[in-house]
Amino acid sequence: MRKLASIQKIKDLQPIEGADMIEKATVLGWQLVVKKGEFKVGDYCVYCEIDSVLPEKPEFEFLRPRRFRIKTVKMRGQISQGIAFPLDIIENYVAIKPGEGSDVTEILEVTKYEPPISINMKGEIKGGFPGFIPKTDETRIQSVPGVLTRPDNQGRRCYISEKTDGTSATYYLENGEFGVCSRNLELKETEKNVHWLVARQEDIENKLRTIKRNLAIQGEIIGPGVQGNKYKLPQHKLMVFNVVDIDNYTYLNYADFVSLIKQIGLETAPVLHEDYILGQDDVNGLVALAETKSVVNPKLHSEGIVVRPVIEAQDSELGRLSFKVINPKFLLKFE
Repeated sequence: MRKLASIQKIKDLQPIEGADMIEKATVLGWQLVVKKGEFKVGDYCVYCEIDSVLPEKPEFEFLRPRRFRIKTVKMRGQISQGIAFPLDIIENYVAIKPGEGSDVTEILEVTKYEPPISINMKGEIKGGFPGFIPKTDETRIQSVPGVLTRPDNQGRRCYISEKTDGTSATYYLENGEFGVCSRNLELKETEKNVHWLVARQEDIENKLRTIKRNLAIQGEIIGPGVQGNKYKLPQHKLMVFNVVDIDNYTYLNYADFVSLIKQIGLETAPVLHEDYILGQDDVNGLVALAETKSVVNPKLHSEGIVVRPVIEAQDSELGRLSFKVINPKFLLKFE
C-alpha cells in the first residue's frame, strides 16, 4: 500500500536563487520547498506525497484554497512535490515513536485524491478484480530511490515506455471465459461503458481466443471522454503495457510481450528505449528522461515513463521490478 504520509529524513537542503524565506529540501527522491531554517540535514519530518488529501483541521487550514490536496507546484522557479511537516504535527509523537519509513497515513487521517470518474468508465460491477491476475499499479521512483542502487538491479537491461494518462483496463481469457476489468473491478457488458466499447472495437475477445492460452492483457485506454481526451484523439485507443500468463501468474518478458501484441494486431504503449541500463541515472536523471513530449501527441508533454527490465525480475522492495517516473511539467499543467 502506498504511504501517503510517512516519517522520512531530510537528506539535503539547498538555497533557492532569489528566495530568502524558503529553500529546497530532498526527501527520499523527492524535491520540495520548505521554510528556511525549519529543518536541518538529517532531521526527521512527516512527509506527505503529492495526491495526499489532508483532513480539514486547524493545522492544515492553509491548504483550504487547494481543497487540502497536495499537488505539484512551482515556487520561485523551484518545482515542489510533496510537503514536509515537523514531527510535532503528530499528536503524542513521543509516545508513539514511529521510526524512519513508518507509515503515518492513518494517524494523520490522510486520504488519497481520486479524480472524478465519468459514468461511462464506472460501468456495472460484475465482481471484484480477479485474484488470478495482478492489478495494474506502479510506484513512483522518488518514493523508492533505493531501487536504483541495489546491486541486484544495477546493470540490468531495461526498456522504457511512455506512460499515457487514461484509464486502466484489463482483458482476460481464462478457461474459455472472457472478462473485462477496470483498475479494481470486473465489469458487466453495457452499451456505453468505455472498457467494453474498446473490447468490441478492437475485437479483443476473439483475438485472445486465437492464442489458445489463458492470458490477460493490460493497458491504458485513452481518447474521447477519458481524462478530458488530452491527446485529442478521434476515437479510443488501447495502449497495451502488460501481458500476463494466468496459469503461471507471471508477466511475459519484453520480447514475448511485443511479439504477442503484434501477432494479435493490438498496439503497445510507445517504447522510447530498448537498451536502457538500470543504475546509469539517479532519480534526477530519470526525471529528466521523463520530461519529454508525448509520442501519441507531440504537442503535449508526456505524462511520464515506465521502466521495466527486458527479462522480468523481482525487487526486494517493489516486488516486480517496475516503476514509473512522472513528468513534472505534465503535473504542473494537468494536476
